[in-house]
Amino acid sequence: MADPKWDGLQRETLAVRLAVERSQYGENSEALYLTSGYVQPSAEVSARRFGGLEEGYTYGRSSNPTVTSFEQRLAALEGTQACMATASGMSAIMLMCFSLLKAGDHVIISQSMFGSTLKLIGSEFARFGVETSVVPQTDLAAWKAAIRPGVTRLLFAETPTNPLGEVCDIAALAELAHDVGALLAVDNCFATPALQRPVEFGADIVMHSGTKYLDGQGRVLAGALCASEQLVLEKFLPVQKNSGMVLSPFNAWVVLKGLETLDLRMKAQSAQAHELALWLESHPAVARAHYPGLASHPQHALAMKQMNGCGGAVVSFDVKAPSPEQARANAFQVLDSMQLLSLCTNLGDTKTLCTHPASTSHGKLSEAQRQAAGINQGLIRVAVGLEHLDDIKADLERGLSLI
Repeated sequence: MADPKWDGLQRETLAVRLAVERSQYGENSEALYLTSGYVQPSAEVSARRFGGLEEGYTYGRSSNPTVTSFEQRLAALEGTQACMATASGMSAIMLMCFSLLKAGDHVIISQSMFGSTLKLIGSEFARFGVETSVVPQTDLAAWKAAIRPGVTRLLFAETPTNPLGEVCDIAALAELAHDVGALLAVDNCFATPALQRPVEFGADIVMHSGTKYLDGQGRVLAGALCASEQLVLEKFLPVQKNSGMVLSPFNAWVVLKGLETLDLRMKAQSAQAHELALWLESHPAVARAHYPGLASHPQHALAMKQMNGCGGAVVSFDVKAPSPEQARANAFQVLDSMQLLSLCTNLGDTKTLCTHPASTSHGKLSEAQRQAAGINQGLIRVAVGLEHLDDIKADLERGLSLI
């Protein structure tokens, strides 16, 4: 939906330049439009705009120029025709499901997805008659076996996953979905379009929590769905207008500015994460390091193919321990010994953030669900930032050296 003048430009350029037209004041940095309503030039124009017969801004719940700039820029980076911004990543998933599903429909999701995603789709939407099958992330046969022709409407995968970095074959899942008339949605939060563009492998919808790397400094909540114009205009937009799951102009402006440095940040943080993963993999107190960029990762070759040769900026590792109880104690010891790094459940910040998934992001899941997803009590997730790598290692070593 962006202006054709942007056609043919490289993504790095689009990330810095693409936006709605400047105002009459000629601002170089994109304007922040803090308004809930818009003055109409005439009653006739107002009627056409509210009736959808003419483009134009009418009310903050349906559109805003700053939000439009963010949507157009992210769509261009993901290689989709359009984008719909939302208040958060979870609201993007809510909007997608409300727009596409009804009672009796069936969804297939990975058991390794973010805990809130599993709860929202598997539990909350079940109350409205939507059935969900949960399958192993990397088991293509399980995805295929779970399909119910004529009933399955959506396959939803997260790749790499949070927190273990499991990778799914996007092209293979797209083929499975399309063979039965279903759609494939991919959560691209961990890789971002700087490393991975799922539509190039056949995905229909790309979901983002802009709270993470798109912002890049842990400042605001934001979400987005990138897809075809048909899906955005005919499916997502009507539901968003009626539900109010909109992104605020200020948050859109913050994430819009974050996109300008996305490519540089992702490459720098991914390089740091790779070095940290190698260090952790050889550490005597670490049982296993999880990182798609490691040759030891089960889906390493696939990750390198789909993620432009990078493993992303998130590393997870299990501390050594003789029992789950001791593993939890050892993990807490590492986290509580940190003096520099942040004990924080977010990710995507320029600051390195560490967390204990079993008691935070996946804390509301049952122990059986956590075990199925590989979330052990000794697991620590590190979202690597831009501090000097030696300082990151030294701060983790404080606790690891005590194990």
